[in-house]
Parts: sequence; structure tokens; C-alpha cells
Amino acid sequence: MILVNTDYISGKELEMLGMVKGSTIQSKNIGRDISQGFKTLVGGELKAYTQMMNEARALATERMVEEAQGLGADAIVNVRYSSAAVMQGAAEIMAYGTAVKFVSK
Repeated sequence: MILVNTDYISGKELEMLGMVKGSTIQSKNIGRDISQGFKTLVGGELKAYTQMMNEARALATERMVEEAQGLGADAIVNVRYSSAAVMQGAAEIMAYGTAVKFVSK
């Protein structure tokens, strides 16, 4: 599956199949929250949260791709990511784009 953040794929004519998305909601675990809270005293990257968000983006992307495959897509164009707090200590990560099929000439 080809994923791009543009609305085209060079050299391909595309048939739009529709919007696809994938999401996950991640929460902080109390141990991670406490240890990362100490990190805010000295500054720097909160590596445990960076890892959590990377895993969440990967899972959301995987779910988006599965939805596109269900439509028979060859690629997803205009791929975007968004995040939002859904409650204290939990965030939703969403991946979305347009599923497309390559048109044979």
C-alpha cells in the first residue's frame, strides 16, 4: 500500500474510492506519568511519551490501511494525522486520507 501526503502519485491516474481513517486512544500509565513528571523538572524529551505517541500513530495508520484494503485500494493520498485530548490523561490519534485505485490505461 502506497501512502502519500499529496493529492497525486506521479505517473498514476487515480480513481477516488472514499475517505478512510484509523484511530486509537492511548492513556498514560501511572508509573510512566510519575517518572515523566520528574523529567519536567530538568527539561528534555519525554521519551516514554514519544514512544507511546509513535506506537499510537503506527496503530492508527495500520487501521487506516486495513480500511483502505477493504475497499480494494492501491494507495491512500492526502494522508493526515490529528490528535485530541478525549479526557484527562488520554488522547486520540487519528490517521485519515483518501483511498484510491490505480486506473489502467
